[in-house]
Amino acid sequence: MDDSIELAVERAITTMHENLGERLTVDDMARAAMFSKFHFTRVFQRTTGVSPGRFLSALRLQQAKRLLVSTSLSVVDISMQVGYNSVGTFSSRFSRSVGMSPTVYRRRRGYAPQIATAPQPDAAPATPSRARVSGWAGLPSTHQNGLIFIGLFAERVPEGQPVRCTVLTRPGPFRFDTVPEGNWYLLAQSIADDDLYTTMDPHNPRVCVATHGPLEISSATVIYSNLQLKPVRSVDPPVLLALMDARKLAMARLMHEAQEDAKMAA
Repeated sequence: MDDSIELAVERAITTMHENLGERLTVDDMARAAMFSKFHFTRVFQRTTGVSPGRFLSALRLQQAKRLLVSTSLSVVDISMQVGYNSVGTFSSRFSRSVGMSPTVYRRRRGYAPQIATAPQPDAAPATPSRARVSGWAGLPSTHQNGLIFIGLFAERVPEGQPVRCTVLTRPGPFRFDTVPEGNWYLLAQSIADDDLYTTMDPHNPRVCVATHGPLEISSATVIYSNLQLKPVRSVDPPVLLALMDARKLAMARLMHEAQEDAKMAA
């Protein structure tokens, strides 16, 4: 990708960060990028994978997540600070994207008790899906600590409930069976094992991400994907769904692995 284009998109994203509580139009963002409105929309989508408006919405909710766990501001005040005139609209959008209401998110300090997958439709297909998505998730040599969350999502922004997901305790293989038909994005993010706030900072170099897709899945599709996670860039859409407490999850996984090793040794 042309460096000048990425720098232009980064200027627009900086403008978004600086004006999360203000009314910001595509024209405003295009001026910051120094492109025409229509050219800007095309290059922004190509660079980030989502539209300018979608990216701005994700940044607003990401900031709301941070404010909920790091300040005592009311939900009403936070909704206004991130550009929502209606607290009802904010709460509805937050709940749909993050997986819990703002109040519950604050009470749980930003952690989800579990990452639930999207419910299957009431009418099951006549032939169960035999589709499989598998692969290997790798981290840079300088980012080996922590866990790796991997999920299949309907959109490029990781929000709501994935149709399939897993958390790895270390770089390695993953596999999703009986993947439902549709177009899905395979998204991965490293989860720092010592500080929740690292996953809320879009510029934190300790967080790594990877994306593959969209993947067109039919009833018998088999896809293998190498996901090489790289340090997050400012042009990467933020992860909105609430992730599990990495420390507790890591401990639970280690205990499970120790029990399995003990069974094999017996």
